Amino acid sequence: MTKHRVAALAGVALLAAACSGPPPQQGPAPTPFPETAASSAGAAAPEGSFSVVATGDVLIHPALTEQAEADGGGKIDYRPLLAGIKPLISGADLGICHLETPLAPEGGPYSGYPSFSAPPEIADAIKDTGYDTCSTSSNHTIDQGAEGVTRTLDKLDDVGVKHTGSARSAAEAAKPLILDVHGVKVAQVSYAFGFNGIKVPAGKPWLANQIDVDDVLAAARKARQAGAQVVIASLHWGVEYQHEPTAEQRSQAKKILASDDVDLIVGHHAHVVQPFEKIGGKWVAYGLGNSVARHSEPRGDTEEGAAARFRFVRDGDRWKVDKAEYIPTLIKLDTPIRLVDLSTSPASPQVTKALQDTDKNILSLGADKSGLTRPSQ
Repeated sequence: MTKHRVAALAGVALLAAACSGPPPQQGPAPTPFPETAASSAGAAAPEGSFSVVATGDVLIHPALTEQAEADGGGKIDYRPLLAGIKPLISGADLGICHLETPLAPEGGPYSGYPSFSAPPEIADAIKDTGYDTCSTSSNHTIDQGAEGVTRTLDKLDDVGVKHTGSARSAAEAAKPLILDVHGVKVAQVSYAFGFNGIKVPAGKPWLANQIDVDDVLAAARKARQAGAQVVIASLHWGVEYQHEPTAEQRSQAKKILASDDVDLIVGHHAHVVQPFEKIGGKWVAYGLGNSVARHSEPRGDTEEGAAARFRFVRDGDRWKVDKAEYIPTLIKLDTPIRLVDLSTSPASPQVTKALQDTDKNILSLGADKSGLTRPSQ
């Protein structure tokens, strides 16, 4: 890992998200965990800890590509679109994205809903923003068949972003993704509820992972056997546009987190924020909403998202989360379209409403009583 742990309190500043040019190389550091803010400037995080930030759906609708073309002066450049969360993501020891859409060949053709094929330049922006790995199992993973899966993973490899959830071969699917995070071996597994009725090509059951609790646990166990000290499950599940997790989501979360092999669940798919819950001492973020999207009929809550930030500390021979935060985000659809971090955004009626909505939905199962916080509360 090349990133450093952010340890000092950053001043509230206007992010570069509002400008239309390329993002600056450096920006203000994200607000640190609450106890760091309360201590003296320069106070370090606990020795032997590491932070994880995970975000929701990267869903590349045509309007986002039009914005990227405008930002790139005719060339596609999604970096300005994502610049508002770059300090937050790059400030984490491990940044996890969810790339929902398969990638097109260079130069296209591109397509949006219902069968996505997104410009490959989004992978360059994901890397520039500071993400280390992406889950790639979603209901759109095989929209473009095996060729789309191959293009997507080849491009992520080219830019240096790790991935899991889909595979180009049985051998690749069988190998756990384990990342080195400051010497700690952290595994990620990725599964989706289904593929919109598209059948996985015959003879290629390994192409994309579909949720089955036993399969998720088997993958986590295999990662442990391969040396993983922490296992994070990325799950694409739930009902679109529904803030409440389904009974199935909650049941699956309980079964998965009951295993010693899984330490954390981060979810996506609903395109709106769903609650966090602590189960048996472990966290599940049922749905982080859209990270970035531009639906043909924006609903308001489809533009409100959240980043989940967790700090892991050593607990004997194990690792556990000792700090959990959510950082609300907002996709501003006025020209130019920009994704912003609301913890560092100036106050406005739009910001206030988004914060209130996100607080209500994320805390609806009482996660604040279990210790979940957000910066600037």
